[in-house]
Amino acid sequence: MVFTFLKAKGLEVGTSLVEEDFVETAKEVMAKAEKLGKTILLPSDIVVADKFDKEAETQIVSAEEIPEGWMGLDNGPKATEEQKEFLSDCKTIIMNGPMGVFEFEKFNKGTFGIVNILADLSKDGKAITIIGGGDSVAATELSG
Repeated sequence: MVFTFLKAKGLEVGTSLVEEDFVETAKEVMAKAEKLGKTILLPSDIVVADKFDKEAETQIVSAEEIPEGWMGLDNGPKATEEQKEFLSDCKTIIMNGPMGVFEFEKFNKGTFGIVNILADLSKDGKAITIIGGGDSVAATELSG
């Protein structure tokens, strides 16, 4: 979903998964959020790969600098830290989808990072966390 939003912002997303039918919807959602004074947090950095493969060549790039021909497959470490900060004062958090291709070790750090953040917030009684969707549940179980 994130690459649909990044494309809606006019950014190059390489060969990342984009839901072309929803680019206009993403623009509308961002415009409405801005009008209401709300923040849609998108990742500032992305783990990109030259192909969809567990052995792919990877690099971490700014979300604004995804190279042509490369695909985003996970949040970068800066994005995960920003998400931790953003979520720190939330009372209810719903996770509905992984941050990346968590099935491949090279691309699981963003998802597992969020799972750990949510676990800490829930454990400390700071938030109620709801994990929804089969992939999210599977990622949570795999993260330990």
